[in-house]
Amino acid sequence: MTSLSDETLHDLDPTVAVPRYDRSQLSVGIVHLGVGGFHRAHQAMYLDRLMGEGKALDWAICGLGLLPGDVRMRDALHAQDGLYTLAVKHPDGRTEARVIGSIADYVFAPDDPEAALARMVDPAVRIVSLTVTEGGYNVHPVTGEFDLENPAVRADLAPGATPTTSFGYVVEALHRRREAGTAPFTVMSCDNIQGNGEVAHRMFSAFARAKDPELADWIEREVPFPNSMVDRITPVTTDADRAMVNESFGIDDAWPVVTEPFTQWVLEDSFASGRPPYEDAGVQVVDDVMPYELMKLRLLNASHQALAYVGYLSGYRLVHEVCQDELFARFLRGYMDREGTPTLRPVPGVDLEEYKSTLIERFSNAAVRDTVARLCAESSDRIPTWLVPVIRENLATDGEIALSAAVVASWARYAEGVDEQGEPIEIVDRIAERVHAAAVKQADDDLAFIRDRDLFADLVDDERFVAAYRWALESLRSRGARATVTDLVDSFSS
Repeated sequence: MTSLSDETLHDLDPTVAVPRYDRSQLSVGIVHLGVGGFHRAHQAMYLDRLMGEGKALDWAICGLGLLPGDVRMRDALHAQDGLYTLAVKHPDGRTEARVIGSIADYVFAPDDPEAALARMVDPAVRIVSLTVTEGGYNVHPVTGEFDLENPAVRADLAPGATPTTSFGYVVEALHRRREAGTAPFTVMSCDNIQGNGEVAHRMFSAFARAKDPELADWIEREVPFPNSMVDRITPVTTDADRAMVNESFGIDDAWPVVTEPFTQWVLEDSFASGRPPYEDAGVQVVDDVMPYELMKLRLLNASHQALAYVGYLSGYRLVHEVCQDELFARFLRGYMDREGTPTLRPVPGVDLEEYKSTLIERFSNAAVRDTVARLCAESSDRIPTWLVPVIRENLATDGEIALSAAVVASWARYAEGVDEQGEPIEIVDRIAERVHAAAVKQADDDLAFIRDRDLFADLVDDERFVAAYRWALESLRSRGARATVTDLVDSFSS
């Protein structure tokens, strides 16, 4: 068993791919906020590919942790010289291991806020990238504007405050660069949000405007916020994953990453001070990301929601188990074909029929062992972003909405907190108490859950949606998820 470090790379099993470039020659060009499994399976992996070709050696990553939980990532990466194992699990049972070396440093900001800011102010840093989840952009769910009432934001806006939020750090770093006459960095969002760059632009600019209007004007003029679409299924790392990496490859890795073979990154070519040659690593660098974003959000991400709650209620706990059940696979494909696809624009270079078939295959990969519970988490950020827009567009065009309404109803049933076997459900959500309280009221008011206009806007006022939702909720509560899905599949299969 070998602990990961620069010194031990050449002692590893020869089947493990390791960095062949000289890591001592790397220099940091990117500061990344939110180093987790996905970032390490995706953006850091693409950079490692480039570095393996002798490119982008001046674009290494410095991770930046802002949250208390980021201490674990700091400790894991510091102990391993920033190295970690990326284990790619294939459907046939094969696992490929690769050590990624593109993360050159990691700063836990609460330890030393000035060190974090110094990294971001360094002229060598030309990109600050983000994977802070859908909820990390502080968007008010009703107005769509920046939520100035957020206590952490209010604290960061106080005169002379030491930053604690991503907004505080990014805006303060841009302020210092402007004062020093240093070119701004590009802010590159890599989160699952439609128009993620545009959202980041609006939110960071709004924070800056509340702090310093003149600085906000400069950010509006000078700082690019490219849109991107990212895709790779990356489950949470478990102790079983650590044991697998140890037993199969002899690597003692505190925090490996397990992922699927498929990966995709579509990136708008809009940068202030250059960028790595991402296209040489397989990134699709384009002028307009929107068609690709909509495809991914409304087919992949919304389909995850479609399978999650009915799957969990039916007793499944792993994603591949749900998708290997023909009934649920047909339900997912029905949603994609009948309700998701009609809301999409043409997607250049993509065969949508093949893409949808590939999604079912990816979800069915037993080796990945993605959990249904992971897909059920943070629903209040996901359903309003990924599925509600599909429903609203189809209502506006007289399109089909029965399957989408059933997905919303399945969340409402799941949020009651008890599955069909009478076992308690742990609701993981930033507003868990609120959604659970609304779900509990359904026994007396079957529309209680969708009366929350912060989450569902005016869907409760639409008679066609309400009728479909009521039918699905009543069926889920009285007959269960499998019977409900069977009826829905039969309705479009006959």
